[in-house]
Amino acid sequence: MAKPLAWLNPALVAGATLPVLGLLARAATNDLGANPIATALNQLGLLALVMLVASLACTPLRLVFKWTWPARVRRTLGLLAFAYATLHLLTYVVIDQQLALQALWDDVVKRPFITVGLLAWLSMVPLAWTSSKASVKRLGFDKWTRLHRLVYATGILAVIHFWWRVKKDITEPLVYGALLALLLALRLLGRKRQAARQ
Repeated sequence: MAKPLAWLNPALVAGATLPVLGLLARAATNDLGANPIATALNQLGLLALVMLVASLACTPLRLVFKWTWPARVRRTLGLLAFAYATLHLLTYVVIDQQLALQALWDDVVKRPFITVGLLAWLSMVPLAWTSSKASVKRLGFDKWTRLHRLVYATGILAVIHFWWRVKKDITEPLVYGALLALLLALRLLGRKRQAARQ
């Protein structure tokens, strides 16, 4: 028997490839503007943040609206966020800095937004590594759940990275920060209600 809404995850993955293909097509035709590397970095970073916030919205949507489908796409959204964040990092390391290790180290040490961005990516690594059902069984559900609460720290770091990166107009980072705060509040409220029923 086919799973209900079995098309959701494949559709998400297929849709998520389109922005990357669009960036590659624009790069091939020199259509990324005066600073193509910055354009690619900005778009990949923003896509990573969008996917991350979307993954964090899955549990509050289930708690508030009693929907079941968000739980089915949460893992995919999280992995897509990690994939975009990795592409964002690789664009910076390989294309922008051309693997110059000393320059990379200097940037991490001297530029706080890069330090925070690297910490955000590093915090995603254990989450992506343990995203499979086999990892849940190996770690145990309670330990796995505690580990994956790290995603909220990832979200905070990602918003700070975005905020410090844009420097002047912080409207967009503030919007994502407000969304993140709302999602965290809804999650905490849901946990409080669940505890009250027990």
